[in-house]
Formats: sequence, structure tokens, C-alpha cells
Amino acid sequence: MTLKIGIVTGSTRPGRANLKVAEWVYELAKVRTDAEYEIVDIADFELPLLDESLPPSRGQYENAHTKRWAEKVASFDGYVFITPEYNHSTSAALKNALDFVYAEWNNKSAGFVSYGSAYGVRAVEHLRGMMAELQIADVRQQVMLSLFTDFENYTVFKPDERHKNSLSTLLDQVVAWAGALKTLRQ
Repeated sequence: MTLKIGIVTGSTRPGRANLKVAEWVYELAKVRTDAEYEIVDIADFELPLLDESLPPSRGQYENAHTKRWAEKVASFDGYVFITPEYNHSTSAALKNALDFVYAEWNNKSAGFVSYGSAYGVRAVEHLRGMMAELQIADVRQQVMLSLFTDFENYTVFKPDERHKNSLSTLLDQVVAWAGALKTLRQ
């Protein structure tokens, strides 16, 4: 079976650059033949601040939005998270989306495309700790975008060409790990 990789947006903020970055990743990924790629916009799931009465590790979801989100997360073998850096960390919206479910994330791979005034590296450092708790194997390669050089007027996404090579390496690693972890998911 073909591996499926979700390109997960990390912001729900109005006017966000996040979706443009996700679309850039998707455009470069969809020409590859090693996996199927899909943008997963967390804004589409309208997740409130975590409202499940039981911990996600129990897997007993009560709310329709949680069940819908769990089904989507479970459908992938790996992920590319697109994260902004807000206040030296990832966005609350992405953290909330990660916290909603548990087993659906387990034994999968992840890579990060980050952006911010400091390239989003601090956001990814926080995400790497979360990945360990969710039993997601995060890959070494990271695509780091600068608000100063990859965005015109800090808003219009115009990535430097050099990022294509970093993204290709990231996708290679995410797909390789997703395939290697497949036996654990079966």
C-alpha cells in the first residue's frame, strides 16, 4: 500500500501565511512517487480548546469533532507539520490539535517546516518534545524559513530556491521512517 503523508497546517489565525507554506510543500511533494500527500488544514476541523472529559490516551472520544479529527489523523503514515513561531513556541492551535488524540499519532514519522523571525527553530524544539510523548519519530531534517528573507513585507510567501533541497531531504526522511514504522502500526 502507498504511504500517506499529511501536511498539517499549524495556524488558524486569520490572514495566516501558514496555508501558503503548506501549499508550497504540497506542490513540491505531489510530483514525487514515494507517497500520497494531502494538506490537512486544522482550521477545517474547528477544534475548540480541548473539550473531551477523558484523556486522549483512553481513545474514548465523546465529541463528533474529535472523532472526525481522530479519523483524519489515523489515516496517515507520517506528517509534515507547518509551524509558525509564536512567542518562542509553536501555535496554541497546533498544540491543541496534537493534544486532542493520542493513539492515532503513534508509531508514525514527522518532519517540520517552520518560519518566524528566528526561522521557527524554537517552535520546532518544543514540538520535538511533544512528538516523543505522542510516539512520533521526528526526522532530523528541518526546513527553516525566515520572515525577513522568505516573505515579502513579512506576509507574502516567496521562499528562497535553496529550500527546495532541504524539503526534498525532509520528505525523503519522513517517507523512509513512515515505511520503517509501518510494521509497528500493523
